Amino acid sequence: MIELKTRREIDQMAVTGRFVAEVLSTLSARAEPGVNLMDLEQRARTMIADRGATSCYWDYAPATFGRGPFRNVICLSVNDAVLHGKPHDAVLADGDVLSLDLAVSIDGWVADSAVTVIVGEPREAADVALVESTRTALAAGIAAAQAGGHLGDISAAIGAVAKATGHGVNTEFGGHGLGRTMHEDPHVSNTGKAGRGMRLRPGLTVALEPWWSRGSDRLAVDPDGWTLRSADGSTTAHSEHTIAITDDGPRVLTALD
Repeated sequence: MIELKTRREIDQMAVTGRFVAEVLSTLSARAEPGVNLMDLEQRARTMIADRGATSCYWDYAPATFGRGPFRNVICLSVNDAVLHGKPHDAVLADGDVLSLDLAVSIDGWVADSAVTVIVGEPREAADVALVESTRTALAAGIAAAQAGGHLGDISAAIGAVAKATGHGVNTEFGGHGLGRTMHEDPHVSNTGKAGRGMRLRPGLTVALEPWWSRGSDRLAVDPDGWTLRSADGSTTAHSEHTIAITDDGPRVLTALD
């Protein structure tokens, strides 16, 4: 079921979204060589508690994947890990590609966002290009999210960037609706055909999240049952914003400004 939000409800989601953006900005700045992933996890926990927010990840236990409840407040995925990376005792090294994915609820309204940063100095120019391709795809998907259009317009715009930059798209995991909960209908694939799918109506709120790797579009699962990696061990990247469809165009709810 898809629930369209009022302007007031979208404003409330934007409050959550700005906080999510603040946390990701803070943690991205702290992600330097020698920093332990658990330090970033603990900083996220402190910021969430101080704000009176609620983590959408803590104790999350979907039926379709994962092994036991997720007992962290942020996903930290390094190098070939791209989604659902469980923070653990590991130290970041110069050139690591780190994706940070965060979803919280404030006053009952959820926002979800992800950024990928390169720790210290890049090892290869291809890593920089990979990260930039997901950011470009996210911008393209947002631009295509126009009232009266179709869901496929968003997917096609994201997929066109992947194709142009030589990256394969995995369709198992993509964007999603959200609002009162972290995952709602509809699913937003990272590839598709323009003019297809449901109509985009004002009040629809979705998280768009292009992600891919430098190599395989298939995934492997870590023994922890959560962390998803590229099947061939190639570097990955992930960018995500929560947006709202409005009569005035797409509104990004997880921006700092």
